[in-house]
Amino acid sequence: MNTPIYGKTRRQALKTLAGGGSLALGSMAFPGLVHAQTAPIRIGFPVPLTGAFASEAQAVVRGAELAIKEFNDAGGLTGRKAELLVRDDKLNPQEAATRTIELIDKDKVNFIVGSVSSAVQLSVNNVTKQRQIIFNSISQSDTINEAKDWSRYTFHECLNPHMTAGAVARYAIPKMGKRVVFLTADYAYGHEMARGFQTAGKALGMEVLADIRHPLGTTDFSSYFPKILALKPDVLIVCNFGRDQQIAFKQANDFGVKKQVKIIAPLLMHNGRMVDGHKTYEGIIGGTGYYWGMEATLPSAKRLNDSFKAMHNGLYPTDYAGLGYAGVHNVLAAAKAAGTTDTEKVVTALRAIKGDLYKGNVFFRGCDHQAVQSVLIVESKDRAAAANDQDIFKILAVENFDESKLRSCSELGHQA
Repeated sequence: MNTPIYGKTRRQALKTLAGGGSLALGSMAFPGLVHAQTAPIRIGFPVPLTGAFASEAQAVVRGAELAIKEFNDAGGLTGRKAELLVRDDKLNPQEAATRTIELIDKDKVNFIVGSVSSAVQLSVNNVTKQRQIIFNSISQSDTINEAKDWSRYTFHECLNPHMTAGAVARYAIPKMGKRVVFLTADYAYGHEMARGFQTAGKALGMEVLADIRHPLGTTDFSSYFPKILALKPDVLIVCNFGRDQQIAFKQANDFGVKKQVKIIAPLLMHNGRMVDGHKTYEGIIGGTGYYWGMEATLPSAKRLNDSFKAMHNGLYPTDYAGLGYAGVHNVLAAAKAAGTTDTEKVVTALRAIKGDLYKGNVFFRGCDHQAVQSVLIVESKDRAAAANDQDIFKILAVENFDESKLRSCSELGHQA
């Protein structure tokens, strides 16, 4: 198309420029082009700054801020710097959808990263699918990988419940006993964690005595404990998250449950452990995606820890801080590799991202864009074993993941 520009065709205008003519190549001639080349790269970041998962949200923001800083300090994308636009989704799917729409339509973000709740991330994903904007989710979920909810713009930086719970089951059941009771938060995340644990445990001869469901936001677990103890399980498996997990563990300790039953959490939360201390969590085993103690054997973890501590007053990154960092870093790295923020080109580049960023080798599986990565099995330390106030876990094992341990692409509804 030979578009007229101020009385000349585009071809004539470019010819004038090439010959040293007086038509300036700048904001007057190509305002949209110049703005695209110099405008900041904007990343929308909806997370629950208020509500039961606020501590995890603060952690992911800290990690994201480090990724932004490193990108900008390295010169950005041909001079274009990145900005992080944090919004409070209030742990509410409708609120999350509204904030995401605003970020895309009003704030003109290039990419969306974030979410901490599995239910909320699906709401965000619906918006980004419709608007064909990349969404890199940092919340545990199985559903987001399924074909009915997925799109080519959907990436899942986080572990999913099938991965986390399965790794913990494979480690724990042979060592701790096969008679189990589940205490499960009654929403998607809790159900998925219990399902992942049961899938792996079935092959190990695990016997499920009961799956006891509790509402999200429960503050009193005392009514559940007599039934659990009456069943005489070897293991209590607590499938919840955030403040729910903190309260459940504290009350299990107060009511003496820990003295009678071994407790496992498929996902063992860093932030709650830091707040509630050694006594409440001591001896509890669980899974996590990252722990700063990996620095003893992994140089990439040491690099992340040092950079994070320098930026955040000596604080070590938690698992969710690592996710906030990786989620933003990988989107920006893909844009840099593509040389553009064009969505389709960045999708292609992001699909090719792989390597050891902070926790060993990670790559996105082709069919569903799930980040294939290791799962750490950790045990909460007692006070005497802790070297400092941030030394909270002992790494018992690392399960290095491969695609064979994921739900298959066909099982998720993806075509081969």
